[in-house]
This record gives sequence, structure tokens and C-alpha cells, in this order.
Amino acid sequence: MNEMIEILENLHPEVDFDTCTTLIDDKILDSFDIITIISEINEEFDVVIPAEEIIPENFNSAQALYELVTRLSDE
Repeated sequence: MNEMIEILENLHPEVDFDTCTTLIDDKILDSFDIITIISEINEEFDVVIPAEEIIPENFNSAQALYELVTRLSDE
């Protein structure tokens, strides 16, 4: 989880990613951020996020992203 927070903090150091659950809903993350996050996840965790998983629910919080990566790692 710490690695996920670090990826997000590199994009937006002003956001408290430990508690924020509205990253997409509040437009904190934009489409360029999403692309960067997907790339960083691929590099850091060796996980490919398929297009059908690029939905707001999976990107609204660091926890949701972490759970997505964990689920995809297990598949």
C-alpha cells in the first residue's frame, strides 16, 4: 500500500491519499493522471490494468487502487 501512496503523492503531494475516497468524483485525478498511474502500476507491480477495469470505482482512492492491483496480481 505504501508504494501506491507514493505513486499518487508524486502526482499530487497536496492530497491526503490515506483518507481521500473521492479522487475521481472530486476531479482530483484527471485522465493524464490515470494514464500515469496505470504506467507506474505496471512498472512497480508488474500488473497490466485492462481497459474494462479503468472505471471510477477503481481509481477513487488509494485503497481501491491497491485492491485492484492485488486482485489483478492474483489472477
